[in-house]
Amino acid sequence: MIGAEEIRRALERAPMLADRLAREAPFPDTDTLVRRARAILDDMTVGERIAVLDTHPRVGADPRTLSEASRREQEGDADAAMLRELSELNDEYERRYGFRFVVFVAGRSKAEIVPVLRGRLGRSREDELLTGTGELLAIARDRLARL
Repeated sequence: MIGAEEIRRALERAPMLADRLAREAPFPDTDTLVRRARAILDDMTVGERIAVLDTHPRVGADPRTLSEASRREQEGDADAAMLRELSELNDEYERRYGFRFVVFVAGRSKAEIVPVLRGRLGRSREDELLTGTGELLAIARDRLARL
């Protein structure tokens, strides 16, 4: 069973979604929880979905600003040039779409994320909103597996 505390830890930076799910806890398994989270996200307004995405930290953010879980997921070597490129791409993404780039990072280097971010810059805003919320749910699924 997945209770309110586990939900809040998995969705630590998305309290709008976590609180809604926590009110319905417990969930029998991760699949049920993720399906319900997807349904809640789909019922949210565009502005609410953007607010959920904007709570997520940027890829390549200063590790001192990250939670322990995010720091673990984003750990790895990245030189100053790579971090600068990620920052510039994040800026471009946010200007283009009006919300934060969210991607399931765990197990991938920042160098592997750069082409993903570049590729997603050519997509429609609607596709990116759907992809970003899907990536957020993939992160939550992974975190729940680790709890």
